[in-house]
Amino acid sequence: MKTKTVRNLIILCLILGLSTAGYAGNLDAFKSQKGSIKIAGGTAHIPVMKEAAKRIMKIYPDIQISIAGGGSGVGIKQVGEGLTDIGNSGRKATDEEVRKYGLKMFRWAVDGVGVIVHPENPVKALTKAQLRDIFSGKTDNWKLVSGADKAITVYTRDEASGTRKVFWKKALDKGDITQKANFVVSNGAMKSAVANNPYAIGYVSAGHIDESVSPVELDDIAPSLDNVKNGKYTVARGLYSNTKGDPAGLIKIFIDYLFTPEGQKIVQEKGFIPVK
Repeated sequence: MKTKTVRNLIILCLILGLSTAGYAGNLDAFKSQKGSIKIAGGTAHIPVMKEAAKRIMKIYPDIQISIAGGGSGVGIKQVGEGLTDIGNSGRKATDEEVRKYGLKMFRWAVDGVGVIVHPENPVKALTKAQLRDIFSGKTDNWKLVSGADKAITVYTRDEASGTRKVFWKKALDKGDITQKANFVVSNGAMKSAVANNPYAIGYVSAGHIDESVSPVELDDIAPSLDNVKNGKYTVARGLYSNTKGDPAGLIKIFIDYLFTPEGQKIVQEKGFIPVK
């Protein structure tokens, strides 16, 4: 019995050792590195950033990586002003932002932005025209789009959000968003708000859609990653990490890691489309 137990412990240690060695092999570029990385900005990026940071810090405890949200505009502004090392954005920085801050952009994933409703809402498909009317406030009751006789609660993001920008531009065709809309601060907060309100409608990064909400087809096309990838669903954008000037040292190594096979596998595992 003791022999069997010892053998099992040895096997377990070997498995754990191989697992750690696998991480280390993919993270060799971080060897002998020390220091910290501050990351802020787009909230769609956070699951990938957290997983990458966890793997790095597990092997190399002398490296500390902090991750905050705030939206794409915040990420671009903070990295441009030197308040953070990497500013994430769910949109390309504008030409003006690039000139003002000397930004370098790195697109490491592609993502869709999908309309979501509560799982109990029978409305699972809308036309673009219907969607524009809902978000402008012209259509304010679900019964007008074959739903329940209940008022529609619209949720949106603030103007610093890259998710909002691509949704406004590509789903709403730059149409109005009602002043009665409720503002939420992140993709996670949007999903939570809609999941807890049977009569709500909102939009999130496709990578954040799960069983707590229901995706809505737009002009008969579902906001799935396959449809984003094949070009059928066009409400899509790149996910970017921005730096002030060319990245160097630890910051460059981190960004390079996102493009490695392991980094791109994390991208896929977190519900996004790899660029490699």
